[in-house]
Formats: sequence, structure tokens, C-alpha cells
Amino acid sequence: MNINGSADVIDLTIPARLEYIGVARLLVSGVANRAGLTYDDIEDVKLAVAEACTNAVQHAYLEQEGSIRIQCQLFCDRLLIQVADDGVSFDMEREKMKMGPIDREASIETITEGGLGLFLIHSLMDEVDVRNDQGIVVSMVKYVQRDGVAEDVDAFTRTEI
Repeated sequence: MNINGSADVIDLTIPARLEYIGVARLLVSGVANRAGLTYDDIEDVKLAVAEACTNAVQHAYLEQEGSIRIQCQLFCDRLLIQVADDGVSFDMEREKMKMGPIDREASIETITEGGLGLFLIHSLMDEVDVRNDQGIVVSMVKYVQRDGVAEDVDAFTRTEI
């Protein structure tokens, strides 16, 4: 992992089919572990990437063959993941309006289907950006949380009173 502000970059391209989403999860699990993320953060990253890939599989290619590119950029303080497809774009603002505000008090039966994947991604990751120029690119950031232990903690010695 580079410490000078540049990133190590890992790329993976998979077919846009449900059976390959596990491969994307394995990739980001290994990279997130290498970044030093906590177990809970690694699980959040895996779920967010799986949701982004699932959205691409279900909506991007409309029963055509296509691919999904997963790119991980590993910085010293964060992990940036981009999930991209070259399929059909959508109007993000219109989708937000269709979904409406999420009522946390509503019963599960009244929640409309669609849009919850993006809501979940936003909930799990520290930063999310969705671009839809040609296809869709979901950029997600998870910051590495340091535990705050001093670097010289091993040098500490107990003095007898």
C-alpha cells in the first residue's frame, strides 16, 4: 500500500451474471482486509459491492450479454471501489422521486421495491457517488478507522511502586 497519496489499483472484470457476484465479493474482501479495515467494515464493503453488482446485472443490460468492472484503489487511509457497467443508464433524480423518502416507521409490506439497493449502499459506505454518463459508475469509499493506540505502545514498561 502506497503512503505517498497514490493508490495501489486492482481491477477485475466479470460477466454481468448473478453467479459471478461472489467473485467480486471475494476480491473486495481481500483488498479490504489488506487495507486494514475491521471485520464489520469488510462485511459492509462486501454487501455494498454485491448490491452494486446486482443492480448492474438486473438493470444495465436488459437481457443482453455485458460485463461489470470492479476497480479497487487502495490508499493509506481509505479504500475506493468503483463498480461500472456499460449498460443502460437511468435518471437518478427521477428514481429518487419515485422512491420517495424512506419512512423508518413504515411496515416492511408498504416499502416500494426498487431503490433500496442504493439506499443500502449509502448506509454502509462512508461516501457514495453515482454517475450515469455512459452506463453506471458507483463509486464507494470506506475510510480506514485506526484504533488510536500509540505507535510505541510496546515500549511501555510498568514501574513498581
